[in-house]
Amino acid sequence: MKTKLRLMGFGGAGAVKPLNEDAAAELGAELLGEAIVFGVGGLCIYLEYARQGGQARRKEEEQNRVLLELNLKLEELKEEMEILAA
Repeated sequence: MKTKLRLMGFGGAGAVKPLNEDAAAELGAELLGEAIVFGVGGLCIYLEYARQGGQARRKEEEQNRVLLELNLKLEELKEEMEILAA
């Protein structure tokens, strides 16, 4: 109960009378369930962030590859122009 009050923002909760066993088990199960839901949600957010980062990295690598190919083609065309001009 003290933990629940601290989580809700009631810092220095004074004396709290002990809960009976059933209420304590129910409160513990509720806190555990909320922790699991929060953990799964955080994991989903992390995995989506990692997936988006991977996609952005692959897209950038593809753009760099295409740019390199275009530069090589441009050099080839410049050499052909020099040959034709001579």
